[in-house]
Amino acid sequence: MKILVVDDEAPIRELLVFNLKKNGYDTVTADNGLTAVELAQSEKDLSLILLDIMLPQIDGFEVCRRLKQNKATSKIPIIMITAKDEEIDKVLGLELGADDYTTKPFGMRELIARVKAVLRRSTKDQPEGELIIGPLKINFNAYTASLNNEQLMLTPKEYDLLKLFVTNEGKAFSRDELLEKVWGYEYYGDTRTVDVHVRHLRAKLQSEPSISDGIKTVRGVGYRFTK
Repeated sequence: MKILVVDDEAPIRELLVFNLKKNGYDTVTADNGLTAVELAQSEKDLSLILLDIMLPQIDGFEVCRRLKQNKATSKIPIIMITAKDEEIDKVLGLELGADDYTTKPFGMRELIARVKAVLRRSTKDQPEGELIIGPLKINFNAYTASLNNEQLMLTPKEYDLLKLFVTNEGKAFSRDELLEKVWGYEYYGDTRTVDVHVRHLRAKLQSEPSISDGIKTVRGVGYRFTK
């Protein structure tokens, strides 16, 4: 698997590359936002992007936005790296479609665990066939979803959440359960990422209230889907 490492600080890039290669990954690097976008579009076999926020030319948020809006690169998982532990940075990155985030200074063991978890989720085999619930159609083979015959532009995590909800109708999931099942590991108690993704998912389904309103908030617990 090939990982694009984007950071304008050479020592951090070198540290990341060393540890990623040590764990069996190929790497390519970029030291600014524009180069990152170009490499993500030209490297056809990228498995993941480690993306710093504070970058020259265009920042990591803009890089993430451009890649997630481009059909050719929208499915590449992105882990955002921020130098400051501020909630707004995390929430904005997640709302732009990032799959995970970590804060500098980060522990290399934890970062590698996050990389493996995101890759595991993105490469996991999906069930065959499709599921149709009224105007909603989910194609498990193609990893796509459509509403009223129009394809939904979902991030990988939004798709996984939607699939989990509709294939477990009526079951209430706690936020911690959703973190474990969708993200594949514990988020150290930070369940805000679940709320951000659910809010985004509902917004993308809002053209059909029978579906968007089906994702119910279970007070004091989490969420469940009911028709």
